[in-house]
Formats: sequence, structure tokens, C-alpha cells
Amino acid sequence: MSRIGVFVCHCGTNIASTVDPERVAAASRGIPGVAFAAEYKYMCSEPGQQMIKDAIREQKLDRIVIASCSPRMHEITFRKMLKGTDVNPYMLEIANIREQCSWVHTDKEKATAKAVDLVRMSVSKASKNEPLFTSTIPVTKKALVIGGGIAGIQAALDIADAGHEVTLIEREPSIGGKMAMLDKTFPTLDCSACISTPKMVDVGAHPNITLRTSCEVTGVSGYIGNFEVSIRQKARYVNHDVCTGCGLCETKCPVKVTSEFNQGLSTRPAIFKLFPQAVPSKPVIDKEHCRKLREGKCGICEKLCPLGCIHYEDEDRDFTEPFGAILIATGYRLIDWGALYGEYGGGRYKDVLSGLQFERTVNAAGPTEGHIVRPSDGKEPETVVIVKCVGSRDPKKGKGYCSRACCMYAAKHAHQILDKLPGTRVFLFYIDVRTPGKGYEEFYDQTRKDGAVYVRGRISKIYEEKGQLICQGEDTLLGQQVRVRADMVILETAMEPSAGVEELTSLLGVARDGNNWVQEAHPKLRPVETQVGGVFLAGACQGPKDIPDTVSQASAAAAKVIGLLNKSEMETSPMISAVERDKCSGCGACVNICPYTAISLQEIDDRLGARRIKREVASVNAGLCQGCGACTSACRTGALDLLGFKNAQILEEVDALCL
Repeated sequence: MSRIGVFVCHCGTNIASTVDPERVAAASRGIPGVAFAAEYKYMCSEPGQQMIKDAIREQKLDRIVIASCSPRMHEITFRKMLKGTDVNPYMLEIANIREQCSWVHTDKEKATAKAVDLVRMSVSKASKNEPLFTSTIPVTKKALVIGGGIAGIQAALDIADAGHEVTLIEREPSIGGKMAMLDKTFPTLDCSACISTPKMVDVGAHPNITLRTSCEVTGVSGYIGNFEVSIRQKARYVNHDVCTGCGLCETKCPVKVTSEFNQGLSTRPAIFKLFPQAVPSKPVIDKEHCRKLREGKCGICEKLCPLGCIHYEDEDRDFTEPFGAILIATGYRLIDWGALYGEYGGGRYKDVLSGLQFERTVNAAGPTEGHIVRPSDGKEPETVVIVKCVGSRDPKKGKGYCSRACCMYAAKHAHQILDKLPGTRVFLFYIDVRTPGKGYEEFYDQTRKDGAVYVRGRISKIYEEKGQLICQGEDTLLGQQVRVRADMVILETAMEPSAGVEELTSLLGVARDGNNWVQEAHPKLRPVETQVGGVFLAGACQGPKDIPDTVSQASAAAAKVIGLLNKSEMETSPMISAVERDKCSGCGACVNICPYTAISLQEIDDRLGARRIKREVASVNAGLCQGCGACTSACRTGALDLLGFKNAQILEEVDALCL
């Protein structure tokens, strides 16, 4: 006969305000199999955990039911606590009487009765629980960081500084990401390049970091601690092992192409470095525009190169490497406002710039060497309009979420204009001003004191008239229509996930939220982890962030990776799917439905009467299986069961509820 202990938590007033814990504990004592029941204000606290330990020892308990908050919150906490007792950690059940009861009901009588039902169900399941035991798997002491923006750079350096090998891959010819494009960083107005480029150099020179640019992930197999990642090195047509980055080839290339790094405000040659401070500081050839590769003509760069670095016959190369952990740091891109907002000119007017285009304009290393001028005629603007929330908080045409950093970027841009062009009139149109960061509110206040005029309302239309841009909108505080004649307009556009994130997350088996951002395992308790073991995330791939938040999260994710790589081997969860081979027909339905590719068909020798035959049966990879249970519902013969949630255990809960 089982001896089950029931412990009811008040959770302060989270539970106790709607559920009567004393009555739940008293009712639990009458449930068959319950040998002891008690309640306490905070069961997860040290005194609460000690109460459970004492009861296990004194009452000879062999199973535990804790009526408290969601198992996602503290199930691991209580399992760790049980490791120091005679009770197997998997003989534990959590009755969720907070989220499923007190938080969704207002009638205390009915909520208390429901809490008793939830406890009765958990007790019934606990009576059918079986001891489970973890196993261990080896860990490959090497990390892969995907994305070479400031998040990937920071994470790679932290992991490498801890003594572990890191491979950092970036699909562009240089690391640096969006931060390398910026001029200043708020609220301190530090030079962005002065902060980021030394870190870029550190990455290129670090003995524990292998930097691979112009690369992308094409396949992922394996599991936590033992991933096999396929990487494609795109053809660069320049031998980086020999090239010194002298730049002679770039100066003589006759082909001129719009510069992506300068946001279309200047041109670059077909053989190019992404920007002067690029790491690696070596050029690549743009095969889409190179005359030699397209037409078989030209070849000037090959003739000029003193070291013979140019290789027009170069091809993409695929290779596979083992890794123990993977960190996603793929960043963001700006929405295509030209396609979405025709009322703002739809990209037709040269003097309507995105915030990132203005960053290149005001940057000393940009196309105008830091001089703020109109792209249309090169003249300094006398009136500038800054429009915030272009695509943000606009679910009808853009994105429903706030892009977080735009308010501060707008204030920074206003400050830069007023600082470089004193006397310029600057108008900022906004919905709300949000400055949630250290020193942010003070920076915003200073911008207003500098002379920036904030107008609450949206711009409805922008059009050209007599060489100026007419910005038509509304001041919602005054309840009046507003019409501003501007020489330049800056649109602070919404962030969205980088291109290719759908394919990458599909390869990794990682979820995305409704807006395509990479989904974290838990927003509060596991903000830098994904639901796939060994795969972590950092920076704006998870959602819009500014630089301080991005760097903080990158270091947090790196700490998780370091903790994993510090282990020679690690425990795996025993709550995975198990196969009864005698029942398995080898149909493969479980293989097709498993989101983690944890199931495969395996050929075995079997006996059919007096004959021995070979047949295929399902086999579960314990390292990959995440215990989601999808395979158990798809199995037509009932050969698959989820340990810890077997069919018999679930049915026992249902029977208890129906009594």
C-alpha cells in the first residue's frame, strides 16, 4: 500500500485568497492512500522544503503530492529536494491549484472544491507512478554561435574566455551586425564603432574562436552535448589564407554596385570589404555583379593581385562539425516600409530616410563623412521631421508589438541633428514615449531641452511640393490637423526577425512565437534557453532589444553554455517515450510526427512462431526525446508510452475525477 504525502501551499495570497488550503489539506486526509497531509504558506521556501523532508522521514512516505503553482515553475525545485530523501524524485506529482484554480476563479467555495478534485487526481496518478532514473551522455566541449552581431560577438568571447572552443559563423562577409552601422549609442553617446570594433578584433584574434564568415547552417542532427551541424561555406573567390587585405583590387574594380552596408546611399565595387573596419579585413567577390564571373570578361583584380589570391573557380563547400551547444544570435532586420507605407512615399522620395540610413549619413565613416545633408541635393536641412512607430504598434499594416528601441533612437537622432546643425527645427511625431532604461528618461528630457518639438500624433501622409516634403498629420493633444514643410524626414521603422530565421529554427527544431521571433523556453525562468536542450538564444533574435539588453542576454546565454560545456557528461531526463517492441508494427507514424527527430526505425531479429525474421521497430534516442508525447497519440498499436505519463496513469486520474 502506498504511503502518499500531500502538501498544500498558500503561495502567500496567490492561492489562499481564492482557495482554502486548510480545507484542501483536511479533505486530502480522507483520500485512499494518503498517509499524511499538511499546509504551509510557502512550500517552495527552505522551511517548506524542510517540512516535506521531515514528513518523509517521520511518516515513512514513498510518494509526494504538492498542491501549489504550475509544475513549470517549481517541479524541478522539488525534484532536487527529493534527491536528498528516500523518495525517488519521479514519485512526485504537482497539483496546479494556482494557475488552474485560484487564478481563474472568484468563488472560494467552488475553487476550493476544484482544488480538492485536482489533489485527488494527482494522488491517484501518484499511486501508479514508478521510480525513474536518469542516465548520462558525454558532452562535446565546443560551442557554435550562429550570428556575428554584437550578441554573437559577446557570447563567443565569454565562452572562449572561459576556456572552451567556439565556432562563430556569420552569413555576411564580416562580423559586426547592425551595431557596426551605427554612429553613437544612447544614452551616453559613445562611438558605436569604438565599442564594437575592438570586440570584433578580439574575436578574430582569440585562440579559442574559429571565425567563419559567408557561412550558413544547412543541417543539424544529434542532441544536447552531441550535435552534428552541417555548414555551407559560400564561395568568396578570394583565398583568405593568403590575402593580406591590401585593398588594391577594390580600388581598380570597374563595376559599381549599391552598398548594402551604407543602406543604398553609396556604391561599392564588385570585389569589396563590407566596411573599412571589417573582420576579417579581406575582400570577397559579389558573383551577382562581377563581370568576370557573369560574362567571362574583365579579370582586373586577378591581374593586379600581387599574391595571386583571386580564384574565380571557387565553389561553395559543405562540411560537418560536432558541437556540444548551439547559441542562436541571428539579430533583426528593419521592415520594408517602402512596400507597406505608400502614404509615406513608398521609397520614392530620396529625402525620406529610415533610421538606419540616417545612421550612415551622420556617421563619420559613412557616405557623407558625418555631414547631415539631403540625399537629393547635398544641402543641409533646415527642418527635419522624425516619425516614430513606423510599422510598430500597427497590427493592420505593420507589427502589433513595440520595437522598444525606437523612442530612444529618435531622441538620439534629434540630439545629433541639433548638435551638428544648431538652429535646425526638429519635430518628432509619436504615439507614446517609452524610455525604460538607465539614464533613458534623462536623455529624452535633455533632447526636449535642446529644442526638439514632440508632437503627439501620427503622420498620415508625406508628399513632395516645391522641393520640400509636406508632412500631414494630427496633434492629438490639441485636437488639430498639423502640416509641416520639411527638408528631410526620418522614419524610425519596426524591427522584425532576420531573413532565414524560419529555415534555421526548423533545422534546430526550435519554436517561434506569433511574430516569428525565436521562442524562449520560459519568459521568466528560462529566458535564454529554448525548449530544445542545448540550444540557447541571445539578442534581438528573441524580440526587439537595444544594445545594453542584447549584451546582457548574450552574456547570460554564454553562462548557460559554459555551465553545459564544463561537464564531462550530463544527466538526461528519464521522462521520455518508450517502445514495447512486441506491439510495434514498424509503420513509422511516430517517426514522421516527432518534432525533435528523436525516433527512427531500427531493424531487429525477431521470432515468428518457429521462424526467425528481420523486421523494423521504432527506437527512441534518449538524448533527443523531449517527452512531448506526440508519438504516443500517433501510435496505432499502442506500442509507445511516455514514462511518467503512461496511459494507465492518465486513466487513473480520469477515474478519480469521475468518482
